[in-house]
Parts: sequence; C-alpha cells; structure tokens
Amino acid sequence: MVFGLGGLGIHAVQLLKIIGSSPIIAVDPLPLARKRALMVGADLGLDPNDPEFSKKIRAATNGRGVNAAFDFAGVGSVRIQALPLLAEGGRLVIIGIASEPISIPNDMAFVYKRNQILGHYGSEVRHTQELVAFVKDGKLDLSASISSIFSLEEADTALKQLENKADNPIRIVLKP
Repeated sequence: MVFGLGGLGIHAVQLLKIIGSSPIIAVDPLPLARKRALMVGADLGLDPNDPEFSKKIRAATNGRGVNAAFDFAGVGSVRIQALPLLAEGGRLVIIGIASEPISIPNDMAFVYKRNQILGHYGSEVRHTQELVAFVKDGKLDLSASISSIFSLEEADTALKQLENKADNPIRIVLKP
C-alpha cells in the first residue's frame, strides 16, 4: 500500500510492479493522483477519507492486511490509518517526514502480529545506480513524473501551480 502519490509515491508504485508485488494499493485523496497510479501499475486506487477504506483494504487482501505500507505523504494520520491494516509480519515504512511523534494505537496487536516500523532514506549511490539500470532496461518510465515545464521567467507561475496544486503537479521543471 502506497500512501501519497506524488513524485516518489508514483515511482514506488512502478517499482513495486517491477518486483511483482500484488495487489498494489495506491492511496491519495486526489482523484487525479489515484488515476495516474492506476495507469502506471496500481491494482486499486483508494481515497483515504472513504468511510469504507479499511473494508476495501481487507477485501483486496482477502482479509489478511498488507505486507507493507509506505508513507510518502509525511502525514501523521497516514501512520495511524496504516498500522491496523498491516498483515502479520507487516511493516510500515516511513519515507515522508511529518516531524511528529509516532504512536502505536494498539501495542498488543502490534506485538502479537510482529509488525515493524521502519524509516527509509533512499539517496545512497547504489539506489541511484539501480534506478538508472531500471530506466536503461525500459522497466521504469520516469517521464510521467514531469507534470509541467516552464521557462525560468515563468517561475512565479510554476510556484503558484505547486501552491494551488493546480492540475495535480508532481515535478515541475524550470528551463533556463
């Protein structure tokens, strides 16, 4: 399950597809983000505010829960929502930084199911080399990550697009 379908989250969906994960559940409150995730390989796109959210996760995993939940959103509520949906031995991997304390709502269930919370910072040289190899081999397409290209003179427009989340921007490139 991938929470937060911005630039990194959308790449995570693609990488999970490459390694054969199933089902891949993409979670974002923005409909365009969920649609984009489905286009790059997610099996299911869900709104985290859907009152049936947990029920839909259980149905998609045959009642088992998810093996891994990836928090790219960096929002404390994501962690609270994800932890009870972990399968036995499941892990919550935190990539997005919320700068908030992490709490475990039910430590008995957490311990019984042998769940884990992991932090990940994927900017090591070997990670970049692996990604370049995936792109070179045609397994990973990063072109969908660039949602707009503006001239340097249009930087104000680009910043407004990001601020207003107009057209669901992922990456905006400024060209000199």
